[in-house]
Amino acid sequence: MLDRLRHGMSNAVIARERQTSLDAVKFHLDNIRGKLHAHRAALKHWTGIPRGSVLRRRKMANTMEQVKLGAIGQVAVVVKDISRAEAFYRDVLGMTHMYTFGQLAFFDCGGTRLFLDALPEAQRNGTSVIYYRVPDIHAAHAGLQAKGVIFEGAPHMIFEHEDGTEEWMAFFRDPDENLLALMSQVKP
Repeated sequence: MLDRLRHGMSNAVIARERQTSLDAVKFHLDNIRGKLHAHRAALKHWTGIPRGSVLRRRKMANTMEQVKLGAIGQVAVVVKDISRAEAFYRDVLGMTHMYTFGQLAFFDCGGTRLFLDALPEAQRNGTSVIYYRVPDIHAAHAGLQAKGVIFEGAPHMIFEHEDGTEEWMAFFRDPDENLLALMSQVKP
């Protein structure tokens, strides 16, 4: 639940995704805030790693090492209609469809993931998001913060695959306010 909050989801969206009540989400988030002695805005920047995460079992890299962003791992494109966009990218462009999850569809483009996101019109900004692969997202986050980069929130897990691989992300902006992200896949 905390990772969803750190990803910028509202209580209503969290409740819908977890198929629970809004009151249950509020109750659990209040418990989390109490245990961490933090208000809601501070939770978005909490850098802790969940107890069950495979990252806890890994030795963290030296955060003082020079930060080098890896290959582009994902590009997000905002679309109006996920079904129409999925059919276009799969059937017309011949891209390999990986999976669709709600209003999100993912395609493999030779190792770089294309992420289609059907956002409501009010949330569409017309720009793509570039996600840079890094081997240690917490070290890269700390290294870029040391260089003055301001993150929208702490690194957080956004998805766990069936094989236990975790997807972690952290978002920041360039000087022109374009949204960029760090991404890391952590295998069990």
